[in-house]
Amino acid sequence: MTPKLSKEGRFSKVSAKDRGRKGHYFRLILFAGIVILADQLSKAAILKFVPLYHSIPIIPGFFDLTHVRNPGGAFGFFANQSEGWRQFFFLILTSVAIVTIFYFYRIIPSSHPWLSAGLALIFGGAIGNLIDRIRLGEVVDFLKFYIGKYQWPSFNIADSAITVGVGIFIVHLVFSKMPDEWN
Repeated sequence: MTPKLSKEGRFSKVSAKDRGRKGHYFRLILFAGIVILADQLSKAAILKFVPLYHSIPIIPGFFDLTHVRNPGGAFGFFANQSEGWRQFFFLILTSVAIVTIFYFYRIIPSSHPWLSAGLALIFGGAIGNLIDRIRLGEVVDFLKFYIGKYQWPSFNIADSAITVGVGIFIVHLVFSKMPDEWN
């Protein structure tokens, strides 16, 4: 244990567990921050250099940078609803997701670094797309993969982080790697 000055001016002991929790939150801030920064910088570059609905072939026949906007959720979910309703729905949904992720992140033991990293990726991705919704009223997507006429819907770095984070979470669920405290 390490001495720590309390509010009353007395020294108390700080346990290794408490010191480890600070590192735990540092991981959340670091991973989520990297996702948010990469997501917003890449979207800013697309907004500045690629006109809306234009494509730049990167690997012809497989991968393009394509500037599109998604007013809906994943795969255009709710894209045909009114703008006010979409904004309200996605603001509430994202806020609930962020609070829920933060709650679960808070109780993940340090023995599960991959699970905490997965939740941090989801957290960062959710905030990255929320910034777009607040700023633009829709999400900027630009990564387009395809083979011939078969194509995957365009997406962005925040979407990728959410997908990887959910994948990590699912692996923990499927292979019974969840913390004992959650059972």
